[in-house]
Amino acid sequence: MGRLRDKVTGTECPDSDVSPLSVAEVRVALLALNGPDVPFRVRNALPKEKADLVAEWRVRELDMTLKTRMRFVPEKHEVRTLDERWDPSPEHGGRRYSRGPAPEVSRWWRYERGADGRRRKVETFRFDTRGMRNPLVKAVLGAGWT
Repeated sequence: MGRLRDKVTGTECPDSDVSPLSVAEVRVALLALNGPDVPFRVRNALPKEKADLVAEWRVRELDMTLKTRMRFVPEKHEVRTLDERWDPSPEHGGRRYSRGPAPEVSRWWRYERGADGRRRKVETFRFDTRGMRNPLVKAVLGAGWT
């Protein structure tokens, strides 16, 4: 029953040979994901966000903001998350808010002529929500936390 529940809730567990690190070390591992080549940033949460850390990705091309709020549960060595998303709502002329996992891949293409004179498709933009989620999960699991 446990594995089915984990699949439904999206829970991932570390390898059994990994010893859990302290809360401070998990925090450092997540904050270490920040860098010039990373499209998102991990920061300390604001009091109103009711979390310990927040990963935030503003995708200007899609006018979208993704946030993952992370709360540490030290006694269980767990990081609980809440995914949030704000994107344009053409039907209402404003922004639409949603919660929960919402994996998405977007690609933009254009046609151009190659050296041989033939038309070909060239990818001009790529976006995948796993670009933020996977590094966060890898850091948490690498720290021995669920």
